[in-house]
Amino acid sequence: MLLIPVSIMLVGGAVLWEARNGEAQAADAIVVLGAAQYNGRPSEVFQARLDQALTLYQEGYAPLIVLTGGKQPGDTYTEAETGEQYLLDRGVPASAIRFENEGRDTWQSMRGVADVLEGSGVESLLIVSDGFHLLRSELMARELGFTAHGSASAASPIDPWSGAEFSYVIRETGGIIAFVPTMVGIS
Repeated sequence: MLLIPVSIMLVGGAVLWEARNGEAQAADAIVVLGAAQYNGRPSEVFQARLDQALTLYQEGYAPLIVLTGGKQPGDTYTEAETGEQYLLDRGVPASAIRFENEGRDTWQSMRGVADVLEGSGVESLLIVSDGFHLLRSELMARELGFTAHGSASAASPIDPWSGAEFSYVIRETGGIIAFVPTMVGIS
């Protein structure tokens, strides 16, 4: 019985470890995981992710940015469309941007990224999200055949070691525990 709580603690520790220690590495493409947008204006969380991706792009980490995220009922714009306009307004050429705009969760978005990049020769991804979200996103990208590393959005309004971050770490821990059996073929 001790194995279950110890396993949960280890996964939670791994989520926090990646959140604090993931370092940007050169890749074929930067993937920005979507977050809320308001009528074409990114939320603070999404803007922090977009700004991180913009910095990485400008520093030459990858020549391509892939944006993810669909829309909620009643929205005019998808998260990906909002991100595209944000980056275009900051000088990223349209030729350096791809997007999937159907995903409503991380797994759907990552599968959409795989579809968008199919046949492009892209093998490695630098995933941008909040730190607590990186490990699960990287595991999903690897399951889809990519080499994946993460880069946490430095200016996220979700403060490290805050109650909000802790609640997300718990959610991500559960998400990883639920996802791993599908990776190894256990259902």
